[in-house]
Amino acid sequence: MAIEVKPLSDALGAEIAGVDLGRDLDGETFSTIVDAWREHLVLLFRGQRLSTEAQIAFASRFGELQEVRTTPGVSHANPFVMMVSNVEGEDWKGVLPDGEMQLHSDQCYYEVPAKLTMLHALEVPPAGGDTLFVNCYRAYEALPGGIKTDIAGVYALNVYDYDANATIRENEISPDAPRFAHPVVTTHPETGRKVLYVNRLMTDHIVGLERQESRALLDTLIETVERSDFIYRHVWRIGDVVMWDNRCTLHGRTGFDPSHRRTLRRVTVKGERPSR
Repeated sequence: MAIEVKPLSDALGAEIAGVDLGRDLDGETFSTIVDAWREHLVLLFRGQRLSTEAQIAFASRFGELQEVRTTPGVSHANPFVMMVSNVEGEDWKGVLPDGEMQLHSDQCYYEVPAKLTMLHALEVPPAGGDTLFVNCYRAYEALPGGIKTDIAGVYALNVYDYDANATIRENEISPDAPRFAHPVVTTHPETGRKVLYVNRLMTDHIVGLERQESRALLDTLIETVERSDFIYRHVWRIGDVVMWDNRCTLHGRTGFDPSHRRTLRRVTVKGERPSR
């Protein structure tokens, strides 16, 4: 199968053209997709019409699927599927319905986060609801040498308070919210490259620092990771399948008119505990 890899931006992202994900992909084609994913971090497949089963089958080729942990059984009968939507279907309920969502990495508040997230666009609004993706390799590389020295071996606590506000950080966090401390700088297990592993929505504080000192350092790190030249903005079309590497990217959502329908089907693949 002849496919084409077309970069989407200078920061990250590539479109894979000439592929029908609903059909069996031969080994060579799949290998090309994996290589492109490692190089570009975010992959886009336009014009797909995947059933739930077909999306799960494709995602499963990248590893063991991760069951939905934050809202188990709420969004979809299939334990591996979450419907990111502001509407309800016959057999599913939408979650994360609308509004802006700050930049984050999926499941970084667990010991073992997801390595891959895949979204399939079923309904999209006429404007807004775009997804921003960040290249966290570039963010680390852009840090001054002194800051790289300061954060080497340092950990940060990541927390996700789904009940309070799932999309924007709140000052008050429930004591029951899932949380885990990971290195501020991680090493990608496949590429060996360094990653700046902090984000605005879920990184609460630097372990071992006073709150004010922690906040100042995090502000500097987050300002770097959110630089516009490290970001690709994806404008969704119906039929898009987008998959990304959670170990070296962040993503977030822009706001949109909640009177318009937006439905994306999400599947994630298990990763490994981030290491320095």
